[in-house]
Amino acid sequence: MNDAAAPATDKPLAGRTAVVTGSSRGVGADTAKLLAAQGASVVVNYRQKAPRANKVVSEIEAAGGRAIAVGADLTSPEDVRAMMRAAVDTFGSLDVLVLNASGGMETSMGEDYAMRLNRDAQVDALEAGTELMGEGGRVVYVTSHQAHFIHEVETMPEYEAVALSKRAGEDALVERVPALAERGITFVTVSGDMIEGTVTATLLDRARPGALEARRESAGRLFSVQEFAQEVAAMATADVETGHVELVGGAEDFLAQSQG
Repeated sequence: MNDAAAPATDKPLAGRTAVVTGSSRGVGADTAKLLAAQGASVVVNYRQKAPRANKVVSEIEAAGGRAIAVGADLTSPEDVRAMMRAAVDTFGSLDVLVLNASGGMETSMGEDYAMRLNRDAQVDALEAGTELMGEGGRVVYVTSHQAHFIHEVETMPEYEAVALSKRAGEDALVERVPALAERGITFVTVSGDMIEGTVTATLLDRARPGALEARRESAGRLFSVQEFAQEVAAMATADVETGHVELVGGAEDFLAQSQG
């Protein structure tokens, strides 16, 4: 089938613009590429590594898509607003906001960095992005089972502070769902297990050798970066109610413990 005859559903995001935070590598980078393949113009966000972000943009453009790289530290309200504005100024709208960036295991960013990034910055990015969104906009928040279920299921001590900060961020975002709904903007959470090849999984396995293998055995298998990104990208257009939580891979034991 040639492009001219292809149904419109092949490009469900044609004419729309997506901002993906933390998208110079890993899940964010693959999500950006997948959204571009669905027709979206994409803002690839990075904090420091411009060459990596520019490579993602080049790959999107080589595949026929549209993208720009925008440097923004999510803990800087000025940076965040400049990034959201760049989406509108460059592509004409802001329709999808993927809140993918997170962290907190870094030892050089200060004791309160996890909460500043995983709660305060997420709320600020949501507010800055949705200020520019119209009816039909979609926000996708990316988290982990270890954070989503932290109040019911213990996690590794090395990850507990990060998990608590991410859950605090999720709770703060969810509080804003009704107000967003009044404006026709929907909100979806995607929660995944530990992901093979991510920075967080690598750091955790370094802090607690064998942690990744133990989680792999418990879950049966762990998703790859690309597999999880596919689930995140799918939620940009999924026909689900606002406030929906999509549990991706290995959630059965978390659910059993949380309900037990």
